[in-house]
Amino acid sequence: MSADAPAAGRGSLFAALPPPAGGEIFQTLFANPRCRVERIVSHGQASAPGEWYDQAGDEWVALLAGAAVLRFEGGDDDGDDVKLKAGDWLVIPAHRRHRVESTSADALWLAVHCAADPAK
Repeated sequence: MSADAPAAGRGSLFAALPPPAGGEIFQTLFANPRCRVERIVSHGQASAPGEWYDQAGDEWVALLAGAAVLRFEGGDDDGDDVKLKAGDWLVIPAHRRHRVESTSADALWLAVHCAADPAK
């Protein structure tokens, strides 16, 4: 589910958190041709079995509240799990296949998506 950016160009990352409603909620807070900043509210969601994200651009993500586990495609069947707690952040390079294994019912993310580098 998507939500529109705040009309005033400012806001609080922790204000007006939506209740659980069947899926993650993505809200674009800022966007231009080179980057997009979004708030993601998770209520225990995970990627569908076998689903992997493979993004054209780099992503920086911070977990502001809750807990989550990301899995990065690795050389073995299990991949590489990264456990995140509130305050943790990481960089996901372009085309680094990953998935969300789990999120807590109160997970709140801030994600910055960078446009793909045309030289790559």
